[in-house]
Amino acid sequence: MSHLILVRHGQSEWNLQNRFTGWVDVDLTANGKLEACKAGELIKDLNIEIGYFYSSYQKRALNTLKLILNTIRVKNEKMLKAWELNERHYGELTGLNKNDMKKKYGEDKIFKFRRSWDISPKPLSKNNPYHPLNIETYNDIPREKLPDTESLKDTYERVIKYYTKNIEKNLDKNILITAHGNSIRALCKYLFNLDNEMISKLEIPTGNPLLITLENNKVKKAKYLDPSRAKDLIKLY
Repeated sequence: MSHLILVRHGQSEWNLQNRFTGWVDVDLTANGKLEACKAGELIKDLNIEIGYFYSSYQKRALNTLKLILNTIRVKNEKMLKAWELNERHYGELTGLNKNDMKKKYGEDKIFKFRRSWDISPKPLSKNNPYHPLNIETYNDIPREKLPDTESLKDTYERVIKYYTKNIEKNLDKNILITAHGNSIRALCKYLFNLDNEMISKLEIPTGNPLLITLENNKVKKAKYLDPSRAKDLIKLY
């Protein structure tokens, strides 16, 4: 048996401001850094050896992983970055306040944009400073790979393509992934075989490691390491 640990980054600056973030490369808040350190302590308490460490390109996930590695005394050079693990792109909603958008479009429409399987917001203009084309972090990603908008289905396809090609083969060892609400939701859909309705209900807490035990690459059991901040994944599972 082996373990896969999934950690959504700690609270980000735009989480705090309640803005649609997506591919905008914002950093952690002070509280988000504390969440990452607490995640590291919880992982350290497992007393297991982790063979691989993966993160998205985005600094909120990268810095979460760096703080975890510092806590468990592992060097940063073991980190593997993959843009395919980035957060979902929210199109023209990027940078806007979620409550303001609920007032403008109605709660139902915003819920569909946020949680539906295959509905994506209108594309973000390529001239917008928040477009990935205009963010230095993504300069080494092929231009044609940079999205204007994404549905969860789009996010799922890139995340799972990377996972099955690059991560799944290493599951004979323990693996840690730090990523984002929607990229982790995509992984959970795949790992737990959740249907499109169930995935719309799934919440991923910030900075709370999800420990998944696998046998022959199949999930045997799963739990959040901080039960006081656990969400509804286990009920769904």
